[in-house]
Amino acid sequence: MRLQHLSLLFSVAVAAAHTTGSLENVISEQYLAINGVNFSTRAYWMRQANAALGQLVSPCPFGAFGTVIVNHTAGGLGELVCMGANNISLTGNPSMHGEIAAIKNCSEVLTDPSGPYNLTASQAQKAFSSLSLYTNAESCPMCASAIRWAGFKEYIYGTSIETLIAQGWGQIRVSSVDVFAQSFDLPYPARLIGEILTNETDPYFLWQYNPTYPCPAGCHRGSSGSCTAN
Repeated sequence: MRLQHLSLLFSVAVAAAHTTGSLENVISEQYLAINGVNFSTRAYWMRQANAALGQLVSPCPFGAFGTVIVNHTAGGLGELVCMGANNISLTGNPSMHGEIAAIKNCSEVLTDPSGPYNLTASQAQKAFSSLSLYTNAESCPMCASAIRWAGFKEYIYGTSIETLIAQGWGQIRVSSVDVFAQSFDLPYPARLIGEILTNETDPYFLWQYNPTYPCPAGCHRGSSGSCTAN
């Protein structure tokens, strides 16, 4: 099982000092607590990112990219603030990747006058600096950039872009590490933690171009060869 963590802490000073060197620090020990959050908690929320697919779209959408945004300052496992899933096929909006959908949903949740937070627009913007975004696959450069512009405290992903490409997915070949490395002019730091729980996230992206790979739980191969919900 590949449960390794690729972990980066970016600040203006640190990123500026490392732009010509390696930015990756591989952490494989599951007992480590990063930013005070242990691996079992990370695994819990990555599973929720997978589960967001079934709650919002389907247990086996073709673009199986799910995201949850979490407040770890709430104590315990943390508090789910909002979620999102790739819904391009439902909206026709090509920018509605899972991360963008979740950020949009969070903005609405945080500023809803009848909701639990009832923040102003400026307060909602500041709130992102306390939140962690979990997504079951590494973000494309559009979404990774949106994550940095939003100012999230943490960004945690499962399946890597390299794995997606190897499995036939078309991708813009710019890694999150590269996006974060070029974001050192931004005034707020962010933590990047990669390849969490890949043994559970990878299968969501292995069936689309491989007709012999089993469908996700709750799905079966239809007459078209695609996985559909039972």
